[in-house]
Amino acid sequence: MAMRRLASLLLVVFLSGCSVLEGKPEAPPPVTNHPQEIRRNQTEGLQRIGTVSVMVYGSPMDAESAIKEKVVAAKADYYVIIMIDDTVVPGQWYSQAIMYRKP
Repeated sequence: MAMRRLASLLLVVFLSGCSVLEGKPEAPPPVTNHPQEIRRNQTEGLQRIGTVSVMVYGSPMDAESAIKEKVVAAKADYYVIIMIDDTVVPGQWYSQAIMYRKP
């Protein structure tokens, strides 16, 4: 019985911690002449225009640079990098981002 109560208490604590990490919606920064990286909680009211992905050899920064190049080519106003991860091949990185435009 005590284990069930402890498990219930831990579940409540963990779930309330998730809401703290979520963040409150914020307005994105003003549009500039180049795409800006924003956080997920700044996407409210923006138009999603697509996703881009890259696979590069090098470092995580190289994957981020390749994402930025694709976002510039797509003429997006904002983007959110949702993943930068290494692959099973040493030195190879995979990254994905979602692109947004101000309506």
